[in-house]
Amino acid sequence: AGLAILGKHVLLIDLDAQQNLSFTQTKNEDPETSVYDSLVKDMPLPIVNVRENLDLVPASLELARAEIDMATKIAREGILKSLLEEHLDKYDYVLIDCPPSLGIVTTNALVASDELFIPLTAEALPLKGLTMLDDVVNEVRKRVNPKLEIGAVFFTRFNNRKLNKEVVTMVANRYGDKVLNTKIRENISLAEMPLSGQSIFEYDPKSNGATDYMALVNELIAKNRNR
Repeated sequence: AGLAILGKHVLLIDLDAQQNLSFTQTKNEDPETSVYDSLVKDMPLPIVNVRENLDLVPASLELARAEIDMATKIAREGILKSLLEEHLDKYDYVLIDCPPSLGIVTTNALVASDELFIPLTAEALPLKGLTMLDDVVNEVRKRVNPKLEIGAVFFTRFNNRKLNKEVVTMVANRYGDKVLNTKIRENISLAEMPLSGQSIFEYDPKSNGATDYMALVNELIAKNRNR
């Protein structure tokens, strides 16, 4: 939403069966067609415009069985990349929201992507998943997508406590300049916003959440410009 406000053309793809991204953008829990139909039934991507400069490919509950339904498909890891090819020239950014697992659906996202962005809470348990994620990224890079790289790591729900600072130091030691300076502070508006059907910039534009996410957007744009 922040990129769209700045005039960038953005496509969102919701690959998570929980449908959180789709719900916050459309309030529709049961779309007629979803990304599941594209991945499994070879249908075109069902692109829906949700606001100016911002389009969405919604998810559905059917995605929960996509891992099974895609298991026998030929070249299954590259289905999403193939579906996206005809649309890439229309967008400045394509952002893919992945499920919290490392199966075929997430692999499709990694094969289709140039960069992986990791939002991370500055707590002990989320750190455990980073080693496994690094292994998967290296495997995908080696076997099917040599362009894939970790684009950035950034922290959400940040509260500046001692644990938060220690985790930030550990992650910075691991990822170096991949760690963004911007941190998304804990903010009640961010917790309330999903039920409103609005972005944080519409729901509470003066909140810390809106301020922090716009700072994040500007940092990402500047980072890409300097490459």
